Amino acid sequence: MRSGDSGAPDAGRRRFHGSLLAGGLVAGLPALAAPATPAAPADDGGPVTGQWVHAYAAFGKPLYPADFKHFGYVNPDAPKGGTLYLCGPDRRTSFDKYNYFTLKGNPPAGVMHFMHEPLVVRGADEPMTMYGVLAESLFVAPDRSSVTFRLHPKARFTNGDPVLAADVKFSFDCLAGPKASPDWQNMMSPVSAAVVLEERTVRLDFKDRTNDAIFKVSTFLQVFSRKWALLPDGKPKPFDEIVAEYPLTSGPYAIARVEGGRRIEFQRNPDYWGRDIPTRRGMFNFDRVVYRLYQDEDVAVEAFKAGEFDILRAYSARVFARQHKGPKWNDGRIVKEVLATETVEALQSYHLNVRRPVFQDIRVRQALGLTWDFELSNRYKTFKQADSLFNNSEFAAAGLPGPGELALLEPYRAELPKEVFGPPYQAPRTSADPNQLRRNLLQARSLLEAAGWKLAPDGKLRNAQGQAFEFEYLGPGENTVRETEWARTLEKLGITLKIRKVDYALFSRRLEEYDFDTTTIVEGHYTMPSAQDYMRLYSSASADQKGNDNYRGVKSKAVDHILKAMSEATSMNALRDACRALDRVVMWNHWQVPQLYAANIQLSHWNKFGKPAKAPRYFTVGVTIDIEPQLAWPELAWWIKKA
Repeated sequence: MRSGDSGAPDAGRRRFHGSLLAGGLVAGLPALAAPATPAAPADDGGPVTGQWVHAYAAFGKPLYPADFKHFGYVNPDAPKGGTLYLCGPDRRTSFDKYNYFTLKGNPPAGVMHFMHEPLVVRGADEPMTMYGVLAESLFVAPDRSSVTFRLHPKARFTNGDPVLAADVKFSFDCLAGPKASPDWQNMMSPVSAAVVLEERTVRLDFKDRTNDAIFKVSTFLQVFSRKWALLPDGKPKPFDEIVAEYPLTSGPYAIARVEGGRRIEFQRNPDYWGRDIPTRRGMFNFDRVVYRLYQDEDVAVEAFKAGEFDILRAYSARVFARQHKGPKWNDGRIVKEVLATETVEALQSYHLNVRRPVFQDIRVRQALGLTWDFELSNRYKTFKQADSLFNNSEFAAAGLPGPGELALLEPYRAELPKEVFGPPYQAPRTSADPNQLRRNLLQARSLLEAAGWKLAPDGKLRNAQGQAFEFEYLGPGENTVRETEWARTLEKLGITLKIRKVDYALFSRRLEEYDFDTTTIVEGHYTMPSAQDYMRLYSSASADQKGNDNYRGVKSKAVDHILKAMSEATSMNALRDACRALDRVVMWNHWQVPQLYAANIQLSHWNKFGKPAKAPRYFTVGVTIDIEPQLAWPELAWWIKKA
């Protein structure tokens, strides 16, 4: 998750393992072709367990059969060659280590995605199915207590050594151990042990026996060689002391050149072991991939126009509208595109820290929601108004609660707002007519008065103790135009919103300590909701654990019960019911002021690429520093057109 600036859906902190959101659809620009394949059938008997399979679907059956040759969103005959030039995909402007998995220091972009490999990857045109990469086949225990992997006999590290079960165990032990960063330890925490059964067979034993845990660990566990950074005596170097040594991995690229922590170049291995396996065929088509890091977005935009790199993603509607244009766009040398996706767009909102007394009354929180002017923030008409935790998906609440939702909600009726049992939440609109915002503010004033806040002679809204209604927005040095506009609206009610911009390190620390009033958080985007991630966001246990993601301080027995149901869901219907019930509870409690979302990706690229005929349903653009569960489709599946 991350905090967002006023021109983009998000641009900062991330813990939720989703990628940066994009801006919205702009009229007149070409949209990509329809997704590569139809959706997989829902609820057709549940996942296959207790036998060796080529793929494992959380619900239903895998879309691709055991004898499939390649994914539908690649060109299996794509030509190899050329160089892909990229800019840094996030805020980091330099790197000082190559070990992604430890706490101190900054790793470079690209190493994770072009060098490291997992046991399995998720298919990008179905919601939640994993197919083997290093694992040739897998066996999920009927009670989900373990997953066993048979490694591909051809799998090799770049030094020629085979990838063995002992390497998988070594990798797991490092990532789950005390010398790894807390985030990686947390990701591996559902597993109690990695057990070597045979030379190429390894089993992961799960404490948390859920599909959610199985997918998280299986797809995130990156495998590296036991020989990475060996000491002269042949013993492994302490994991947190591996800094400058290049990773010893099995992926298709190796580091060819590094310049001063600002530029890194990868060279494709023509003898890459996995070039013809189904999950890799048609991918990794560039001979070289070069990243260059820039100090800020404006510098990067000018560098792109000068041809220093090839793909420029816009995270700001303003930037996409105003800066992605010029002679090189007009004559076709640069192409401007909006790529549609079916990704679940989670909630972007002003999180209200209900640990603060000022936000503890639900009427106050509801009133604040009425003061935010979506249309003012959507002046480029590129976004949609956020009404749900699960925008752009079937998991968003719809209509009245169904029987499955009511079974989860009814035991807690007494503690829930009555609106939970009616139609789904809809954020206040301001687009109906010019007077709509005024009507919203009048309604907000009534709610505030009922909560004990009245307008004093000095024009300030004050409670019975005479305290002024003041709160602070905390941001990591970003553009705060949106917050400045919100502050002007709040001032009409006598509320003072102070805006404080701090450096990213202090911002991160204050969030970890829950030391803020409000900030913008984006809860990521993904193909399927993860109960584990939502527990970090909303469970009562996480509210008091500093360093977690329950920034709002939510403590609700109903929410805890629903989250448990999410984690234990064994059918798509059960998961959908739990998500919709959670959606109703969170949104109608007004623990946040919802903002906006976009279900597409805005970018410009130099007109040098060939593309597969069909796009995946779920993908991203811009391989981030952090591990990215979604396919970076342009970087991994496009190719250089021949002259």
